[in-house]
Amino acid sequence: MTLEMSPAAEAAVAKVFRSYPPAIRSKLITLRKLIFATAEAADGVGSITETLKWGEPAYLTLASKSGSTIRIGWKKSAPHQYAMYFNCRTTLIDTFRTLFPELNFEGNRAIVFGELEKLPTDSLSVCIVAALTYHLQKKVGRA
Repeated sequence: MTLEMSPAAEAAVAKVFRSYPPAIRSKLITLRKLIFATAEAADGVGSITETLKWGEPAYLTLASKSGSTIRIGWKKSAPHQYAMYFNCRTTLIDTFRTLFPELNFEGNRAIVFGELEKLPTDSLSVCIVAALTYHLQKKVGRA
């Protein structure tokens, strides 16, 4: 698995990460690392492209087209929370609700975390693989 990113995109993403409060930035960088590590270990994902979507870091499988976009971000309106966002037109959040009812969900688009909450990395790894292989799963009728 490799990260594909233009220098301009790299600078833009770095600027967004720097704009977050330090405690939240640290949590979001942990999510970013988890996305990359999980993608590297998952079959069929291929290279990950990091870019900005809606002004937030986003992770896509452009080369393999195997998955759905994952975004991570923070909102000033909820300063002690951050989130991992998924395409609301997929069945991903419904699946995650069934598998991990202990997680905090926002509608059909996000898993929300509290700043002081321990990150549930095992559960999130399952969610990340599901998102990054979403289109593969649809092709074999499992999504």
